[in-house]
Amino acid sequence: MENIAKNKIKILKTLIYKLEEQNIETHKEELAITTSEEFLKFANWDEKNTEENTLLFKQINIYKDSAAIMAQKLPKFERNDVIKLLDETIATAIKIVDGKIKRTPYIRPDWSQITIDGNQLLYKSKPVFLHDYTWKPNSNKLSKYFGELNNFFITPSQLKNKKGALNSTTFERLQSNASDNTGFVFISHKDTPYWSSESYGSDFDKITGKPFTSYDIDNLGARDMLSKLFKATIPDLASKKSTQLGYMLTNEPRWANYTNGKEPVWFRANVSNYTIEKFKTWLKKRHKTIKTLNTLWNTNLSKFDEITSQLPVDLSERETAKWYDWTTFNQERVTDWFTFMKSEIRKYDPQAKVHLKIMPSIFTDNNPDSGIDLEALTELSEINGNDAASHYNNTQPKKIEWDDNYAWNWRELYMSYDFLKSIKPDQINFNSESHLLSGSHVRDLYMNPKYVRASYWSAYTLGLNVAQTWFWPRRLDGSLRQNSGKGYAGSNNQQPRVTFELENTILDLNRFSEEITAFQQQKKPIRLFYSKTSATLNADYMDSMFMLYESLNFEGLSLGFATKNIIKRIDNSDWDVILIHKTEEVTTDELQTLQVYLDNGGTIILDKKSLKTDEYGKEISRLNESNGRLLLVSSLKEMKAKALSLLDNNNELPSLEIIENEGAGAKKCIWRVIKNNKGNQILSIINVGKSNVTLNIKNRKTKTSIAFKDLIDDVPIKNTPTLKPYEVLFIEEIKN
Repeated sequence: MENIAKNKIKILKTLIYKLEEQNIETHKEELAITTSEEFLKFANWDEKNTEENTLLFKQINIYKDSAAIMAQKLPKFERNDVIKLLDETIATAIKIVDGKIKRTPYIRPDWSQITIDGNQLLYKSKPVFLHDYTWKPNSNKLSKYFGELNNFFITPSQLKNKKGALNSTTFERLQSNASDNTGFVFISHKDTPYWSSESYGSDFDKITGKPFTSYDIDNLGARDMLSKLFKATIPDLASKKSTQLGYMLTNEPRWANYTNGKEPVWFRANVSNYTIEKFKTWLKKRHKTIKTLNTLWNTNLSKFDEITSQLPVDLSERETAKWYDWTTFNQERVTDWFTFMKSEIRKYDPQAKVHLKIMPSIFTDNNPDSGIDLEALTELSEINGNDAASHYNNTQPKKIEWDDNYAWNWRELYMSYDFLKSIKPDQINFNSESHLLSGSHVRDLYMNPKYVRASYWSAYTLGLNVAQTWFWPRRLDGSLRQNSGKGYAGSNNQQPRVTFELENTILDLNRFSEEITAFQQQKKPIRLFYSKTSATLNADYMDSMFMLYESLNFEGLSLGFATKNIIKRIDNSDWDVILIHKTEEVTTDELQTLQVYLDNGGTIILDKKSLKTDEYGKEISRLNESNGRLLLVSSLKEMKAKALSLLDNNNELPSLEIIENEGAGAKKCIWRVIKNNKGNQILSIINVGKSNVTLNIKNRKTKTSIAFKDLIDDVPIKNTPTLKPYEVLFIEEIKN
C-alpha cells in the first residue's frame, strides 16, 4: 500500500508540473502530497506501536471494547485513506488540466504581515482567515501547510522566588522570542510556585477553580503573585508579534461550587473563607438587612455571619433566591478577577488586547453555577475569545436529542458565535482551542471528511477569523508526545483526508475572503432576547431559546441576540424586532431597558409566558407599547410567522427563497445570501440533515428560477442541485 501511495505521489507531481505550465497554482496538490507523506510516516509508527495505541483506544467509550482491533487496523486504514486522498486530488487536477473546472488564485497570507482592522485580519489590504493546530511541532514543512501561529506561554510557576524573579529558562525565552508571525500569549494558572503556600497560606493551592486554576483567586496572594508575573514578563512581550492576537487570560475557566444531592458535580471545587466573606459583604450591600434576606431566602438567620451554614447551594435550589444570589455573586467575583488581570497587564502594555478561552457550552447548554458570565467577559475583552465545539457523533451510551434530526450538532457553534457577534460585532473572533475536531463528541476514525468543511465553513461565515484546532499530538517522527490521552484515538492525527480537508477548506475560504467577510458582516434584523436572570433560574431556558433560534435559522437570515447591555451599548436602529420567548423572570433593569427600546420606537414580539416576575419571584409591571409596537403571541409558530411578516413588510427578507424537497418535511439546509461587488447574489448553503436534499432556488418576488455557478470549481450547476449530508454549496448567480 505504501508503494501504491508513492507511485500516486509521482503521478501527482507530474500533474503539478502540467498545472504550473498553465500558470495554475498548485498549493492544494502540494498539500495533498505533504499530508500523504506525513501520514505514511504515522502509519509506520502505528504499525510498530499497537500496544500503546490499544491503551489509547481503550480510553474512548466507543472503542474501549474493540481497542486492540482498532489499533491493529489503524496503519492499514491510514495508508488506504492516503491512497483515497491522492486519487481524489489526482482526479481534480486532471479536470483542471483539461479545462473542465477552473481554479481562482489563492490568498496565502504571510503570517508576519498580518494586520488587524476592526473585526478583520488583513493581508495586503484583503481579509484573510488563519488556522493552526495546538501542539504542532516546529517544522518549516508543517508550518508551510498547516499553520504558522506564534505564541508565548507564561504561568506563575515561572517565578523562582517570592521577590518576583523569573527562572532562567523563561527569561531566556523572553529575550529570544523573535518570531515575526502573528500570535498570542497563553496565560496558564495550572501550576503555582513552590513558595506560594508559605507566602500566601497553606490553603492557597487547595482552593481552586477547576480544572485549570490551581489556586484561590480570592486570596490576596493571588493578585500579588500575578502582579509579579506580569511585571517580570509583559514589558518584554509588549512590543512583540506574539501579542498581536492578544493575551489569553485563562484556559477554559470554571468555578462551579454547587452540589447535586449525592451525584458528583463535574470539576466541582470548594470556596475559601475569603470568598465567603466577600459573599457576606455582597449580600449586605444588596439586601441591607438580614430580615430582608430571610424573607427572600425563606431562612431564619440572625445575622449575615451565619450565611456559611447555607453554603454550598444545591442544584435542587435552582429556582430560589438563594441560588440566584450565590450564582450571580459567583459570576461577579470571577469577572472582577479578570478585570484585575487586564488592568495589571495594561500597566506594562497599554495597548494590550485580552480574551479568554471560554467554553461556549456554558452559555448554550445553560450550565448551572459555572462562575462564567460570557457576556460580561466578552465585554471586558478586545477579542472574542472561545473554544467553541460541535458534535459529530455521540460517544456516550445515552441517547441524544439532536441525533434524531441532524447529521451533526451545530447548536453550540451557531448560537454562541451569533451571541459573541451580537455583544462585540467590531472585534475579531479567535477560537484558541477549536473542538470542531478532536472533541469529546467529535471522535470517529471513519469520519466523513465533508463534516470538516461543513463545520469550519459554518464557523468562519459566522464570524471566526483565526482558529487553533485541538490538536496535533504527533512528533516529527510520528511518535506521540506525552499526555496525548483521551484526545487522540479516532482523531484528526489518524485521519489523512480529514486533516487535508481542513486545510483545503481554509484555502477556499481565503480564495473568497471578501465574500466570506460579507457573510460575517450581515445585518441581524431579528434579535432574540436573552435574560441572564431566566438562564440562572431555569434549567431548560436555553432549550427554549434554541427552539426559537432553530425555527428561524433555516430562513436565510443572520440571527442576533439582545440583552439589557446589548440594547444599551449597541446601535439598534437597524433592528427590526426583538423576540421574547419563554423568558419568565427578568430584573427591573432588564424590564426598564426593554421599555426604553419601545419608547424609542422599537418593536417587540412577546409570548404570554414571558416577563412575569423579577429575580425573586415578585410580580412586575407590564410593558407599555409607548412609541413602539408590542405584539403578543400565543405560540412559537405564531411568533415566527409575525417576525417573518414584519421583515417582509420592511423588505428585509432574503432576495431568494429556497424550497427543500418540494416542501416536504422539515428544513435541513442552513443558508445565507449576500451580493458581491458585481451585484451578483452569492449563496452559501450547508445541509445539516441526515439525508440528501434537493433544492429549488427562486427569486422571492418573481418566483422565477435563477441560474448559478459553483464558485469553488467555476462551473454551472443544475437548476435543482442535490446536497448530501455535510455538503456545502457555495454558488454565484449567473446573469444573462
